[in-house]
This record gives sequence, structure tokens and C-alpha cells, in this order.
Amino acid sequence: MSDEPVLHVKGRVLAGPGDVRDELWIVGGRISYDRPVGARDVRRVEGWALPGLVDAHCHVGLGPHGPVDRDVAERQAMTDRDAGTLLVRDAGSPSDTRWIDDREDLPKIIRAGRHIARTRRYIRGYAHEVEPEDLVAYVAREARRGDGWVKLVGDWIDREVGDLSACWPREAVGAAIEEAHRLGARVTAHCFSEDSLQDLVESGIDCIEHATGLTDDLIPLFAARRVAIVPTLVNIATFPKLAAGGETRYPTWATHMRRLHARRYDTVRNAYDAGIPVYVGTDAGGTLPHGLVAEEVAELVTAGIPPIDALSATTWSARKWLGRPGLEEGAAADLVVYERDPRTDVRVLAAPSRVVTNGRVVA
Repeated sequence: MSDEPVLHVKGRVLAGPGDVRDELWIVGGRISYDRPVGARDVRRVEGWALPGLVDAHCHVGLGPHGPVDRDVAERQAMTDRDAGTLLVRDAGSPSDTRWIDDREDLPKIIRAGRHIARTRRYIRGYAHEVEPEDLVAYVAREARRGDGWVKLVGDWIDREVGDLSACWPREAVGAAIEEAHRLGARVTAHCFSEDSLQDLVESGIDCIEHATGLTDDLIPLFAARRVAIVPTLVNIATFPKLAAGGETRYPTWATHMRRLHARRYDTVRNAYDAGIPVYVGTDAGGTLPHGLVAEEVAELVTAGIPPIDALSATTWSARKWLGRPGLEEGAAADLVVYERDPRTDVRVLAAPSRVVTNGRVVA
């Protein structure tokens, strides 16, 4: 046995929705359910242990005006980590954050490359802005740069129309998704409105971000294709403020945004009831602060998702969806410990007592 300290997590280890253990051991940064023989330095942590939380829509390296410097990106990642988020699907960032992969004290990141948007149809400084004839080439570029995901901007305000509208013709987005899949990448898209959803889903998209435009007539299509949604309800909460700020110039858009906001909980609950996979994402970065994962889980519960499933949407099912292990034998020891059972009250997630990354207590 090495002289490296062994961490003994004792109490309740929530390895899965129905898989509860009394303890686990961390040896050499890896999880073991067998007591190590000959350990000289054993340190105990007690409480309720979960796999490191997942934020499936987060932007490390992104600020209000585009890319941020390394120090800011580091603070963003540390804020997420201290909130218990140890796995991030970075749903679009113009910054190169590969240096984070060399840091054992920071969350693991699954990157979707940089946003791909239609010209003048997204936030300035965030995305590659291209026309439909160039979409396939840019999707191929970001598929090669990312970690198995590509991020499209599916709709945005059209200044000539004065409202949200789809950004891409059906044939262009179909060819782009086909190319991403050929290169082994999944595709997700920012979508607030209703009118881009059918084309995207019928073209084979894998996930929709926000999905506020998901209507009852589209829900069966999503369910049949198993297209996931990441509602980002903590972001949707800002819609009334956005609407008030743009109402003078775009009154139709403002009314539309308020309508999407008003039905947000019904939209998420109806999707869940139909069997559509729902995952936790905060949309941190850009204009929203990091570290909001507990608030997003609580919002899913408010929408009507049972607490155990809202918890799974940031732990067990989210990790399986992203192809990353949880509290499995031999897996990297990324876990969060709480003083009380988060299954009975998801608000417990807001106060982790210990955060462990790669076997080290970091917060």
C-alpha cells in the first residue's frame, strides 16, 4: 500500500437512484468499494455522497462581451466546482479552455466548440456567424475541435420581422447534422421559439437547449426521437426583464418572450410526462453567474418533476447521457458530500460539506 492518504467516505453513498451503499474508499484518486489492506493514513468524510453534479449547459471562458482571459475562466470553473458541479458540458465558448484538462482540482469539461450562428443573428462576439452555404463546413470544423458535441443557434430575433424566427433552412441544417454525426459528434441547438423545432428534430438533432417553444403538438415527435431538452429555467427567469428592455423597439418579440416565460413550467412538466429526457443546465457564463446548479434542480422540482428525477438529471442519468462514470468501481473519485439527504429535499444541494475531485478534497 502506498503512503498516499486514503479517503474513507462513510454514511450513505448514493451510487444510483436505487443503489445506496454505506461507504466507499478512495485510493490513488479512484473509487473502491473494498476496504484497502495496509492503509497507513485513512481520513474519513461523513455524510450523503453523490456523484459530482453535472451542468449540461454552461459556458466556461465566456463573458458578456465574448471570450474572457484565463484568470476569469479559472474563477468561473472554481465557482462551479465549489457549488458541486464537477462535470460541465460547455455548450459553446469562443475561449480555448483545454488547459483546464491539466488541472485535477477543476471540473471536467465536455466541449461543444464555438457557437455557430447565422450572420447578425446572435450575441456579438460569441459565435461563428455564417450563411447557410457555409454551415456544413463550420459544423465539421467545430466537431473536430470539440469533445463530441456541436452547438448551433437555431433561432434568434430577426430584426426585419421583429420577432424570433428560425435561423436555418431545413436542407442546410439537415446536411449539417448529418455531417456532425458522420464525424462522431452529437448536435444541440439554442432554441427559444417554436418554428425551428420540427425541422431540427426531423433532421436528427440530439438535444435542444431551453426548448421554451416546445408545444403539445411537437412533444410526441421529441419523445419518439428521444431528443433531450436542457430547459435552463434559471435563464428563462430573465425573460420578463429582457422583454421590458426591448419592448419599445420590438413589441411583438417582447410579447412572445413573456408568453414563453409564462408557460415555462408547463412546458417542462409536459415534456417530462411524455418521457422526453430532461437534464440540468444553468446557462452560466455570458450574462449569468456560475454556481447555479442547485437553483436549477430546484426549478425543475417547481416545474413538477419529482425530486429523485430532478436529482438524477444532474447526477446519474446526466452522466450516463454524457458517457461519463459516476460512483463506479475504479472511476475517478469526483463526488460531493452533504450533511443531509438530498433525495428528500433538493435544496440541500446548495450547501455541500465536501467537494472531492480526483480523490482530493478541494472545497
